[in-house]
This record gives sequence, structure tokens and C-alpha cells, in this order.
Amino acid sequence: MSSSAKTITNYLSLVKFSHTIFALPFAVIGYFLALTAKHKSFELKLFLFVILCMVFARSAAMAFNRFIDRKFDEQNERTVVREIPAGIIKPSNALIFVIINCLLFIGTTYFINPLCFFLSPVALVVILGYSLTKRFTALCHLVLGVGLSLSPIGAYLAVTGKFDWLPLFFSFTVLFWVSGFDIIYALQDEEFDKSKNLKSIPVWLGTKGALMLSNILHLVSASFVLYAGWFAQFNMWYWIGAALFIGLLIYQHSIVKPNDLSKVNLAFATTNGIASMVFAFFVLINLAML
Repeated sequence: MSSSAKTITNYLSLVKFSHTIFALPFAVIGYFLALTAKHKSFELKLFLFVILCMVFARSAAMAFNRFIDRKFDEQNERTVVREIPAGIIKPSNALIFVIINCLLFIGTTYFINPLCFFLSPVALVVILGYSLTKRFTALCHLVLGVGLSLSPIGAYLAVTGKFDWLPLFFSFTVLFWVSGFDIIYALQDEEFDKSKNLKSIPVWLGTKGALMLSNILHLVSASFVLYAGWFAQFNMWYWIGAALFIGLLIYQHSIVKPNDLSKVNLAFATTNGIASMVFAFFVLINLAML
């Protein structure tokens, strides 16, 4: 592998690029939902701008998280292998990477519409600010949820330039879905977080309490999925996707137990990635038939 290819691979690993699959399908839903609602034609350039905004914003957020948490990552056995503590990427280079992605994000929104451009700094404050919240509030998982929940409404705004209820229901779906599975993911660091006085739901409520709250948040997320389908009077394809999405939420809770956290990564990455893609697939089929 060439040095340039290796560098690209390292930065993709730094930002866990594969995890873009969580929120990106909901951005695609928001985009095509707007086309359908406003009877607009597909524009490849605008669609690519939406995708680029997702990639730039998430890359900035993840790289900033790795930069700001580098001292903790050095001390955590689970995270010491990450690119910054392992010495693969210098902290200063990671920060430059954050700044470049922020500028690319704002610059891309400029070519979408004025509303997206003016709201872009607000979006960055939310998604970058998440990385600081673990230092002072156990509700940090909800802040992450808010950050990713901007994807469907942001894509909708890119097309329409105005807010509507239906994309907001999908944003609420993402908010409670992401918050719930991030709590599951945080179970891995419960003891470490306690030792460093970091805040999280597992630290606050313990393993059993955290899993119970995650269940509640996913129940709320499922409720928004169902309500969105009823509100928009979607057809059977939507309901198939909704059933599969909710079924995968149930599945991930069935494999993570208070006394057995061995399948946390399966629940976090694999199950949620599949849930997002499958749900978007059926929603898009539904929209294509309207």
C-alpha cells in the first residue's frame, strides 16, 4: 500500500467512516421525502451536496472527539490502540483535519441554500460540542442523538428551505434510536469512566438501569417510526421496513444482558447499521410508489 493510501486509510479509521451508515440512510430519506412532498425533480448535484455535508460534518465531529479525548484514550485499555494514542496520527494533524472538514461543511452548505448556510455553524456547535459533554453530564448520549438527528431534517431543508413535521418525526426517531444504542456502547467503559470521573448513563444508573433506559429510548424511537407512517399514510412497504427496524431494535436488546456484555459491538455496529439501511430501503420504495 502506498504512503498516501495508508494515510487515507488511517484517517478513515480515525473517524470510523463505516459508522456513517447509521445516520446517512436517514439523510437520504429526508432528501427523497422532500422531493416527494414538494413534487421536485431529482438533482444529482444537490444530492451529492447533501451526502458531502453528512460526510464532512461527521468526519469533523469524530476527529474532534478523538482529539479532545486523546488523554483518556491513552489510559483506556480498549481505546489505547486508536490512531492518536497509538502515534499513527499526530494530535495537531487531527485538529487540522477537523478544521478542514468544518470549512468544507460550511462551504458546501453555501451552495445549497441560504438557510442551510446560516444554520451550518449551529449544526457544528451541536455535533462538536457532544465531545465535551461527557465531562459534565450523563445526558451526553442524548446530545449525540441530537447531532445525528439533524441528518433527515437537514436533507429536507436542503431541498425545500423550510421545516415540516414529517422529517422532524424521522429526526426524533434518530435522536432516541442513537441515544439508546450509544448507552449500550458506553457499557464497555463504565468502570473506566467512573475512575476518571466521566459522566454517562451507565455510570449514573449502573448496567441494569442503563439497559432499562436504553429500552425506553428505543421504545420512543419505535413510536415515532409508527407515528410517522400513520401521519403520512404510507403504504405496506413502509410498514415492512418499520417492522424490520423495530425487530432489530428488539434483537439488539435480546443479545446484551447485564451479566453478559460480550455482544455489545454486534448490537452497536452490525445490528444498527443493518437496521438503518433496511428501513431506508423500504421507505424509499414507498416514496417511489407515491
